Amino acid sequence: MTSPVIPLRWLDDETPAALPDGATFGVPVPRGSVGSASELSLSADGSAVPAQFWPLATWPDGSVKWAGVAVGATPFAGAAIAVGENPAPDAPVTVTETAAEVTVANGVLELVVPRSGSALFSTLSRGGTEVARNGRLVSALADGPSPRDARADLIGVVDAVTVEQTGPVRAVIRVDGHHAAPGRERLPFRVRFVVLAGADSVRLVHTLIWDGDADTEFLAALGLTADVPLRAETHDRHVRFATAGGGVFAEAVRGITGLRRDPGAEVREAQISGRATPPVAEWDARTSDRIRWIPEWDDYTLTQLTADGYELRKRTASTTNTGRAWIRSTAGTRAEGLVSLSDPEGGFGIGVRGFWQSHPGQLDVRGAAGDAASVTAWLYSPEAAPMDMRFYHDGLGQDGYADQLDALEITYEDYEPGFGDPHGIARTHELTLFAWGATPTREHLAERAAAVQKPALPQATPAHIASCGVFGDWSLVDRSTPIKAEIEDSLDLLLSFYLEQPEQRRWYGFWDYGDVMHAYDFDRHTWRYDVGGYAWDNSELSPDLWLWYSYLRTGRADVFRFAEAMTRHTGEVDVYHLGRFAGLGSRHNVQHWGCSAKQLRISTPAYRRFYHYLTADERVGDLLDELRDSDETFLGLDPTRKVRPDAATYRADRNAVAVGLGTDWSALAATWLADWERTGNERSRDRLLGTMADIGALPKGFLTGEALYDLDTGRFATDRDRISVSHLSAVFGLVEICSELISLVDVPSFTEAWVQYCSLFLASPEEQEAAVGQALTGIHLEQAHSRLTAYAAVKRDDQALRELAWHAFDGIGEWLLHRRELGINRIPVPLVPAPVDEMPTVSTNDAAQYGLAAIQLLALLGDQVDGLAST
Repeated sequence: MTSPVIPLRWLDDETPAALPDGATFGVPVPRGSVGSASELSLSADGSAVPAQFWPLATWPDGSVKWAGVAVGATPFAGAAIAVGENPAPDAPVTVTETAAEVTVANGVLELVVPRSGSALFSTLSRGGTEVARNGRLVSALADGPSPRDARADLIGVVDAVTVEQTGPVRAVIRVDGHHAAPGRERLPFRVRFVVLAGADSVRLVHTLIWDGDADTEFLAALGLTADVPLRAETHDRHVRFATAGGGVFAEAVRGITGLRRDPGAEVREAQISGRATPPVAEWDARTSDRIRWIPEWDDYTLTQLTADGYELRKRTASTTNTGRAWIRSTAGTRAEGLVSLSDPEGGFGIGVRGFWQSHPGQLDVRGAAGDAASVTAWLYSPEAAPMDMRFYHDGLGQDGYADQLDALEITYEDYEPGFGDPHGIARTHELTLFAWGATPTREHLAERAAAVQKPALPQATPAHIASCGVFGDWSLVDRSTPIKAEIEDSLDLLLSFYLEQPEQRRWYGFWDYGDVMHAYDFDRHTWRYDVGGYAWDNSELSPDLWLWYSYLRTGRADVFRFAEAMTRHTGEVDVYHLGRFAGLGSRHNVQHWGCSAKQLRISTPAYRRFYHYLTADERVGDLLDELRDSDETFLGLDPTRKVRPDAATYRADRNAVAVGLGTDWSALAATWLADWERTGNERSRDRLLGTMADIGALPKGFLTGEALYDLDTGRFATDRDRISVSHLSAVFGLVEICSELISLVDVPSFTEAWVQYCSLFLASPEEQEAAVGQALTGIHLEQAHSRLTAYAAVKRDDQALRELAWHAFDGIGEWLLHRRELGINRIPVPLVPAPVDEMPTVSTNDAAQYGLAAIQLLALLGDQVDGLAST
C-alpha cells in the first residue's frame, strides 16, 4: 500500500493559541493505502503529536476509508497525518470499570459515572479536589400550555452505561436512561461523556426523545444540574456568567467593593481578580468589624427566553421559605451560555453550545452562600411558558384522501388526522463541564465560552478530501475562466443570502434552530412560515447536500457551521426515533412534525454521513444505526398511499412491498452503504449490492419507477416491465449516492441502468420513444437534472449530451434559477417589522438544486463549460 500524507488545517484557518478542550475529527484516507487506523500518526512541525485513531468507515477492499482522530489539550500547527509511530500522551486517559461505576481520569480531572440511580456522574474532581457531585438531569411536565398549569417534576434515571472508548487520548462513556416521577416514565435520553487527554473539561452530548402526548403533556423544564461543594468564605466565592459579545458578569457572593468603608486596595483587587483575599484580620477594621452586615447573594439566574435578550438577576440568602426579592443585575442581547461557581480551591462550570440560538434557556446558581450550592444549565427554561406541541389547526374538515389532496392544491399541506404528532422526535444539545483548579479570570472564562460556541476543529484540506474520491462528483473552487467565475460567484451569492436569513428571520428556538424555510411570499416580504407545506423545509430537495458539498469544496467555516446546525436539526427533529413512525422523517410543514408524509427521503443517511465522517460524532453515528432496518417501515406505512392508482386494492405484502426506485431506494441504499462501510454488516452489503443488480436486471431499469421488494431476501423482483418517471426521484440524494456507488463497486448492469436514466430524462420525446418505446412524462426540474445528463455525457463521452446538459442548466426548464439575474434586494421598514433581504425568484428548492447542479456540472464538465456556453 502507498503511504498517504493527509495535510490538516484548522476550520477557522487560525491555529488556536491554546487547545484546552482537545479536539476530535475525521479524515478520509485514500483507497487501498492503509489497512488499519492504528497505523496512522499525527505530526506537527516535524514532531509526533500523541493522537488516537479508529476506523469510521472502510473501502470495499477493507482498507480504511475514514479515520476518527482525537488529540488532547495540546495546540499544534503545520500538522499532517501519515503512517508512522504514534507516541502515548504524557498522562493517558484511563478507564476503570467496576460493577457499580465507571471512572475516567486524564491526569487533570477524574469523572465517576454510576451504573444505576439518578446521577449521571457522582463526582467530578480536579487534582484530588471534588468540584461537583451528583450531576443529574431534571425536567418538568405541565398539564397545559399556561405557566399557571400544574407541573410534575421528573428526574433522570440511568438504565445502562456503556464504555465506547477507553483511551489513551480519548474516552467515551454512554449513558442511556429516562426521566421519571412516581407513576410516570417519560423522555428517554442518551448522554455521552467525552474525556480527552490533558483537558480540564468534559464534553457532554445530550439527546432527549419526546415520547409524551402533545395534547395533554407540555414540557415545562429540562436541565442538567450538579451540586458544588464550597470551602471558602463567601467573599472568596465567585459567580461568573458569560454574557454577550465576549462580556463576563463576575461577582463575589459577598461583595466587598463599593462599600462606605474601604477594606483596602489589596483586598479589593484580590476579590475583583478572583484570587483569595488576605485574612479578614488584615483588612481595615472599619470593614472587617462590620462584615456581617454585608449581604450574601445566594441565588443567581440568567434567562435567555428569546434570541434577542437575556436578563440576569440575583437575590440574597433567606432563612425562611418565603425567599427574598430578585434584584436585576444586568441585561443584554445574546449570552454566550456559560455559568461558573468557584472558590480559590476550585470550582465547576457548565457551557451550552448554541445557547441563545436554541432558546428558551436558563443558567442558575442556587445556594451560593451555603456549604454546597447547585449549578444548573436549563436547556428549556422553567421560566418560559410550557412547550406547546399540539397540531396547529383542527383539520379544517378534511375527511378523507380526496379532501386532503384537494387541500394540498391550495396550501401545499399534506394533512392527515393523527399524523401531525411529535411523539418520537428528538433534540440534541452539546454541553461542556469545566473542572476549575481555581476561580477563572474574566479573560479566561470569556475565552472558554467562545470555544464552547466555536470549538477548534482540525480538518483535512479540501484538496485532500477531493483527491480521495469520497462523496461522488464535486471539485474544488475554480475561477480560472469567465463562465466558471460567473457560476462560482452565483454560488457564493446564494450561500451569503442563506447564511444571513436565520439571523434576519430569527430562525431560532428549541425545535427550530438549524432549519430553513421552504418558499417565500413576496407580497408580504416574508417566508411562508404559516402556509401549510411551504414553511419549514425539512430537507426538501436536499439543502443539506448543497451545504455539505459547498463546504467540501470551499473549506469555509461559516458554511460548515450552517450545515452542522442543519444536520443536528434535520437528523433529530425532522425524524422519528421511536413510536409508530420510527425511522421515517416528516415532509415540510408549518410544524416540523406536522406533515402526514412520513418518508425515508427525509431520514436518509445521505444527509448525515458528511458530518459523522468529518467530526467522528457518535450521536450522528446513532442516527445512521437507527435506520439499519428501515426497509421494514414500508410494511407499516405506504408513502404513496394517497396517490397510488391501486390504492383500493394495494396491501403491503412482506415479500412484495412496493418500493420507489427514486426517493425510497436512494434512502435505503444510503442506509445500507453507511452501515456496510461503518460496521462491515454483510446483510447491508448484500441488500445494497443485490438491489443494485436487480435494478440493472429490470427491463426498464430506473425508468421502472417502482419495484416489488422482498423484505426477507432483500431483493427486488425483476419481472416488472413498465415506465413511470417522477421529477422528484433524483433530487433527494439519488444522484449523489448512485455516483458514489458506481465509483465504489463494479455492477455493470446497474451502471448502465443509471446512465440510461440520466441520458433519457431530458432527451427529446423522439429519442425517448426510440430508446424505450414511449416518451417520458413527469419531466420537470430540468435545471436540477442537468447534472444527470452531464454524468451520462461523461460516461458515454457524448458531445450532444454535454450540450444538452449545459442547455438544461443555463436556459430551459421549469423554475429555472437564472444566475445572471440573481441579486439581493433590501426591504425597508415599515414594509416589514425590521429590514430584511430577499432574493427574487428564489426558493430553497431552487437554491439547493441549482447549487448541486452547478457544483456537479463544474466537476463533470468544468474544462468545457466556457466552450459549451459559446455554442
